[in-house]
Amino acid sequence: MSSGGTADWIAADWGTSNLRLWAMRGTDVTEMRVSDRGMAAMGGPDDFSDELARMTEGWPVVPVVACGMVGARQGWMEVAYRAVPCPAVPELTAVPGNPGGRPVLIAGGVMQATPPDVMRGEETQIAGVLSAHPDFDGVICLPGTHTKWVRISAGEICHFQTVMTGEIFGLLAKQSVLRFSLNGAENTGAQQQSDAFRDSVATALSQPHLAWARLFQLRAAGLVGQADTAETEARLSGTLIGLDLGAARAHWLGQQVLIIGASRLAALYEAALLEQGVQPVIGDVDAATRAGLWAAWQAYRGQTE
Repeated sequence: MSSGGTADWIAADWGTSNLRLWAMRGTDVTEMRVSDRGMAAMGGPDDFSDELARMTEGWPVVPVVACGMVGARQGWMEVAYRAVPCPAVPELTAVPGNPGGRPVLIAGGVMQATPPDVMRGEETQIAGVLSAHPDFDGVICLPGTHTKWVRISAGEICHFQTVMTGEIFGLLAKQSVLRFSLNGAENTGAQQQSDAFRDSVATALSQPHLAWARLFQLRAAGLVGQADTAETEARLSGTLIGLDLGAARAHWLGQQVLIIGASRLAALYEAALLEQGVQPVIGDVDAATRAGLWAAWQAYRGQTE
């Protein structure tokens, strides 16, 4: 990987917790940088501008194309949603004044009126998938803090559903009584092959009304010596992902499913779906993000040149 000095544009994924930047030459990465100063750490537009300048120091003064929560109401600048059904390639909006002496363009999100739902950032990853597989017809699962199940047909986002699985896992693991049984454990994905994980997925799908009682049983099992940290984590993950799959059953049942997400979390969803007879394919989240930003950048240039 060569120096960012050869870049002719910069791709940015600016989420709630982190900022990922790639110095790009066409579709090739020349350098990558990561910051833990996501949207939640920013106090206003000047903070975004300052952080971008800090993180791109030494890189050429070339356009930045960004997606994610940077375009939210609490972000650098609110960028409007497009309503489904709509093309996946996002429309870009320029931040006024070329902050830091370079153009900054932010991708808009997608909204759904009935039932109400929104996404920011995932639409760009979907656009990247479709740039490589324009004939894809099925469901894209994007696991994360707020997992998305997105129906794709004829190159468009038709409808989607968000499930707060990752956020609930974090709250239970770090703020509930279960934290004493998990000892700060993260959702690592190492447990996807365990019987405890598979059993918990199946039970949550078949008996969702018992899930909340079973979650307390995880703490009780540790107290009476019937479970260790690894099994507790596996059962917590399995229960929440099982509830997730149950809520989204109408989206994935009988569909071709592509999973785009962090590898360890994608592996958990893959294992859970395999148990339901679905044969999902896992894609590369970073590659999808960059490809989607490139598609948006090319579309924007085509409109403005």
